Amino acid sequence: MNSYRSLTEQEITALEQRNCLCSDWSKIQVDTNFDAASVRNVSFSGAIKLGAFRRIFTFPGGVEKRAGLSNATIHNCTIDSDVYINQVKNHIANYHIHSNVVIENVDTIITEESSCFGNGVQVSALNEAGGREITIYNELSAHTAYILAMYRHEPEVIERIQNLIGNYKQSICSPIGTIYEGAQLINCRTIINTNVGAYALVEGVYRLSNGSINSTMEAPSYFGPGVIAENFIAASGSKVSDSALISKCFIGQGCELGKHYSAENSVFFANCQGFHGEACSVFAGPYTVTHHKSTLLIAGYFSFMNAGSGSNQSNHMYKLGPIHQGVVERGSKTTSDSYLLWPAHIGAFSLVMGRHYRNPDTSQLPFSYLIENKDESILAPGVNLRSVGTIRDARKWPKRDRRTDKKLLDFINFNLLSPFTIQKMINGKKVLKALRVSSGPTSDYYMYNSVKITNSSLKRGIQLYNTGIVKFLGNALIKRLEDVIFGSLSELRKSLSKTSDYGDGEWIDMAGLLVPQERVMTLLDDLQKGNINDLDELNERYAMLHDNYFDYAWTWCLRVFREEFDIDFQSVEIDQILSFVDEWKRCVIDLDNMVYADAHKEFTLNTQTGFGIDGSEETRIMDFEQVRGEFEKHPSVQDISNHIREKSRLAEELKERLILLK
Repeated sequence: MNSYRSLTEQEITALEQRNCLCSDWSKIQVDTNFDAASVRNVSFSGAIKLGAFRRIFTFPGGVEKRAGLSNATIHNCTIDSDVYINQVKNHIANYHIHSNVVIENVDTIITEESSCFGNGVQVSALNEAGGREITIYNELSAHTAYILAMYRHEPEVIERIQNLIGNYKQSICSPIGTIYEGAQLINCRTIINTNVGAYALVEGVYRLSNGSINSTMEAPSYFGPGVIAENFIAASGSKVSDSALISKCFIGQGCELGKHYSAENSVFFANCQGFHGEACSVFAGPYTVTHHKSTLLIAGYFSFMNAGSGSNQSNHMYKLGPIHQGVVERGSKTTSDSYLLWPAHIGAFSLVMGRHYRNPDTSQLPFSYLIENKDESILAPGVNLRSVGTIRDARKWPKRDRRTDKKLLDFINFNLLSPFTIQKMINGKKVLKALRVSSGPTSDYYMYNSVKITNSSLKRGIQLYNTGIVKFLGNALIKRLEDVIFGSLSELRKSLSKTSDYGDGEWIDMAGLLVPQERVMTLLDDLQKGNINDLDELNERYAMLHDNYFDYAWTWCLRVFREEFDIDFQSVEIDQILSFVDEWKRCVIDLDNMVYADAHKEFTLNTQTGFGIDGSEETRIMDFEQVRGEFEKHPSVQDISNHIREKSRLAEELKERLILLK
């Protein structure tokens, strides 16, 4: 805590000799260790507090500069100890500048009247015409945003959350802006009503207005050259640079927006990336990625999504304004030049290729290919389960988590197979079987929600979904018994009993958080009744839901074992489990072999086209191997082989333990 005093007559004289100006020196208070030699060519006005400036900063290239103030106009500011300020073209006004901050070569840094620094801004996500506004604030999570956008049918809940955000906003609003410890603002133009977090680097920005750049020592944020941002909040560890244009946006932890990216009325959560293209009224759940100049994301909800070049959606087929919206569930991809006419709903982990004008709804048919053929939308259910790309994506996401803050805002479940996706497969099987019954087993094709499914695709989809269901349930069973010692059938049954009363109903993906719907309804009920008193408590509830995932999931698995496979673990016999383990092993190996075959396509003669440009076929093969590697040595291929061996080993070990009980 600084101890301040008034300037002495000698210090005032020394400051004036160093070309400093002030209309009323009595309004300046300084640290007890203040040295007038650290201030030069500065014009002061308003209430001023100054620390002691003794630190030596080392700048790029090894240049050393002593802390202090020079060549600046400063109005109504508190400047803590060991701050370096130099070359302020206009002025710094109404700011608290914490210790170890560097400000050099900036035009203007001001807070005008009372500001909330982006907190409380209404973002019209999903629906351009409004109605699903998300109120952004410093610690907004993807899950709170999901409720605000998607649960408008619960107006009392929405009002309660808005009140909690309002209370938080009031705690932030102030006539004084803040630049926190260790932040650096270098070569910037205009900064208005913007808080800058600890250890953030802000360099070369053109204009920042009404925003907050949250940052910590563990997760510093970066705003770079040419950025124009207004009415925004950036979470810790975010990166916005290269002339990005941001308006009414929340940028989550570990997000990167740059290379002339344009975004308005959009929210981006953990580890999203946006380069070159544009976003308008987008809810970008975790790991939504778009890297291409011609790509537009508009009026949609996305999650774990990769948008190919030229991907586009539109809601222009309207008469009452831009009211249409779309949903692309987690893990989906769009290929180059793909197009979706909203409204549409694409199932989880699907691939969209071509142009689709008939508002497809494939939400109950996950892991599918949606392909255009002669202006028709053709669906191949389940085939993405056997894609090596799908497996690769699921494994890379946890490794690409750029969040380093100790406090994570979004709780992310990375599981490829989960109650959320498996319940979709169960529903998908029922849909496909019902189509076969209604249209006849000999039909050439079947129509479902504006998409065409061929007879062969339908049969294959049922088989693939069944394989995925068995694989997930077997994985859960093996995991449940992995470290459990059981010496009798009764002990085995006990170890397989449920550990939670929740989870056996429908599951939802709440922007990265996989959770039973009944637990969400309980959460909403508690919000409505006022049992959740602040936003921190709300985030703690999300954390609890995330931590209990495996207990909830096992409760769900027990129901599915009973309903789909007639296995009740409270009365199960050893032979039933042995039979299922054999089936699980077969499904795992079959699916891995399909993925293996899919990977091998990347090493065929066709994919070698263009290699060995100046040589023979032998040169082409050698060039391909040097660039792409040998098939058997490729990391993804080795992962598949290892997975087959590991799952086979686990199956045999469990069977040996079970046989001992017979």
